[in-house]
Amino acid sequence: MKKIALATLGCKVNKYDSAVIRGLLESNGYSFVPFSQKADIYIINTCTVTNKADYQSRQLIRRSHRLNPNALIIVTGCYSKRAPLEIKEIPGVNYTVGIRDLKRFLSLVNKFSNRETQPEIYDNFPNFAEYTRAFLKVQDGCNSYCSYCIIPYTRGRSRSISKEETIRSIFKLTEQGYKEIVLTGIHLGAYGWDLEPRFSLFDLLRSIEDQGITCRIRLSSIEPIEFSDDLINLISSSRIICNHLHIPLQSGDNDILARMKRPYNTLYFKDLIKRLVSKIPDLNIGIDVIAGFPGESDKNFKNTINLIEELPVGYIHVFPYSRRPGTVAAGFPSQIDGKTIANRSAALRGLGHRKKEEFYNRFAGKRLSVLIESKRDANTDYLKGFSRNYISVLVDASDDLINKEMSIRVTEIQNGKAIGIMNG
Repeated sequence: MKKIALATLGCKVNKYDSAVIRGLLESNGYSFVPFSQKADIYIINTCTVTNKADYQSRQLIRRSHRLNPNALIIVTGCYSKRAPLEIKEIPGVNYTVGIRDLKRFLSLVNKFSNRETQPEIYDNFPNFAEYTRAFLKVQDGCNSYCSYCIIPYTRGRSRSISKEETIRSIFKLTEQGYKEIVLTGIHLGAYGWDLEPRFSLFDLLRSIEDQGITCRIRLSSIEPIEFSDDLINLISSSRIICNHLHIPLQSGDNDILARMKRPYNTLYFKDLIKRLVSKIPDLNIGIDVIAGFPGESDKNFKNTINLIEELPVGYIHVFPYSRRPGTVAAGFPSQIDGKTIANRSAALRGLGHRKKEEFYNRFAGKRLSVLIESKRDANTDYLKGFSRNYISVLVDASDDLINKEMSIRVTEIQNGKAIGIMNG
């Protein structure tokens, strides 16, 4: 039987899509090896949100071709959707396949393996073999068309899976032993707007809560304008929804936000964050920020720094602006030079490190409920896990704690991680 290696770049939605591909192929008898090993078939699930993501995708394709020049190489994901001809010109690439075309994945792999194709017989339930937590994509696509973003062009319009299918999938994942499920989507806050009758993320979460589900539910990124009072109150009172939110800011300057076609201003964002923190105990908020958007002056950037300094956030994801052909912003004048973008990105990352350290230090000496993961920390060989509010915790313990949620007391903060003990 042919061996398959699968690599994934980009967001949690991509991780879910890769897990579906893996589940499909494993249910049809195929085995997987690490991507660093020689395989017969390589599948690369690409990202195209930045120039760097494009570059990393090309690197992985070329690496797989070097490992086995005779391998079947299939490329999928957003980069292959945006630039299929560019992908096909890379030596070794055999096919580009749409991420939702599961029958074609199975057909191509079967054909290469000299097996009969039976596309009507397969199970496409995701397999998260490399993860302790599971991801569940409940929404895909985006209707927003922010001026810098290529994803609506590669993922299409917003579409949601039903409440019933979501709940069935959660129960199935918990039966497989997962103690945490991350609800993901390209535009998660738009969940259910396309359903008939119209539904909402709040409605979905309330339904999940009412089912008596016991695993932790973590939410991926939600847009600022999509936090209703009902949603905030539900998260605050929930027994299963983690007190951790990721909310895209993108810029702390009103002029830049308008040019980005973001539907809020800095005052709205600041008030939202303060309201969330006041309502949800020990809440950890992460934000996305783009550095070097076209026309961003030193004053615009300083406004972003000043706003983030004020905000009670726990970490920052920094994205150097990448000019994406086909987006509105790609045609804007006053494109920022690479050195300035790099310097601003570095400044934002430095601020992010300080914010993370400040947040972690609040929990020194306190107990956190930590889900222990399967991989040990490379430097200390301690087990590692994440608290409900997304603090990375290391603990010196045996493997029998893996995939268990434990009460850990934080004893010190070291190199951006919390060190803890179970007793004491």
